[in-house]
Amino acid sequence: MSKKLVAYFSASGVTAKIAKKLAKVMHADLYEILPEQPYTTVDLDWTNKNSRTSREMNDTSFRPAITGKVKNMEQYDTIYVGFPIWWYVAPTIINTFLESYDMTGKTVIPFATSGGSEMGRTNAELEGSCKGAILKEGKRFCSQAIDIELKAWAEQF
Repeated sequence: MSKKLVAYFSASGVTAKIAKKLAKVMHADLYEILPEQPYTTVDLDWTNKNSRTSREMNDTSFRPAITGKVKNMEQYDTIYVGFPIWWYVAPTIINTFLESYDMTGKTVIPFATSGGSEMGRTNAELEGSCKGAILKEGKRFCSQAIDIELKAWAEQF
């Protein structure tokens, strides 16, 4: 039987809500990816070209520091990775998370939340960060996604 993990980064709580539902319906462990320096409202202002998130997302090599580690990551073979869509991709903190572990042989499945943006170039931007893993095509969910929708999607992997 495979061991599953739902790891997520949530800036406003929307992704957290979906991640918790997904972990529940898939009987998976749950792990929150936390930035070493929390994001403020000013940091998250995507309309300000000098905001922290704007600067981070304009430099695809930037890796925000994270706090904590998943204990016994080697026990998981399927990892659902959740995040809000920023600039049509995953926030670079997701790259930080994935690069913190040996992903060889694991299946990585991205999922995202957004008011309207699709997954965009997410997989292309994440591919190099999960070397040796099978990176599946992800899906964007609205904040109102229900358990049955999440389970139907997640069970296909």
